[in-house]
Amino acid sequence: MRITLIGHNTVLIEVAGIKILTDPWFGVGGDLMYARLKPPAKMRQELIDVNLVLVSHDHWDHTDNRYLRLLADDVPIVMPRQTHWLTRLQGAKNVMGIAAWESLRFGEITVTAVPALHLTFTVGFVIQAEGKQIYFAGDTFYHPWMPRIGQQFQLDVALIPVTTFRIPMTMGEKGAVRAVQALKPSTVLPIHLGVRPRQPWLRTNHTPEGFIKRLQETGLTTPVVILREGESWTR
Repeated sequence: MRITLIGHNTVLIEVAGIKILTDPWFGVGGDLMYARLKPPAKMRQELIDVNLVLVSHDHWDHTDNRYLRLLADDVPIVMPRQTHWLTRLQGAKNVMGIAAWESLRFGEITVTAVPALHLTFTVGFVIQAEGKQIYFAGDTFYHPWMPRIGQQFQLDVALIPVTTFRIPMTMGEKGAVRAVQALKPSTVLPIHLGVRPRQPWLRTNHTPEGFIKRLQETGLTTPVVILREGESWTR
């Protein structure tokens, strides 16, 4: 299993001979509210050879429609059932809708959608392959269904947001610690670190390092691996 951070929530997961890309976003400028801190490690054309794309929700920094239109007809794009039709209307081809606790099989890989709580229709994903179990949270707040995810799956790694902004978009440091307590993953990889509010008053002092400190203060020894754009983690 090899996990490479392309940038923000865009992560390349390689397992069982299959390449999976999460929440593709290759824009370099951000939008009126948020600036992208670093460009993605790879451009759209460099990742069109993936076998599967998982989209947690349809926000601009998670759904790159220019990229999705480049994909071959046989590359599945899995995303929340409530909004998958819109992505299809925008030109993506093999779009599949999924709801929480439903599973899809792709060769040696099983993908299960799990609940997520955000400002739009959203899901997280658990990928099972070759005895490995990978949780990709997308954007979510902590919620009491997280212990069920931790009970149903023995997670080797959890990719979760660990910081937030003044107008909360995801879990902050405290919520992420509660998530780790519930999920019980072997390793944590922080995500959603690639943008920053343009207005200073919207920023907080949350950092991955602050999350690690809070985690240690609770007595948890779960390893946390902070990847930079282009860096990989293997197991």
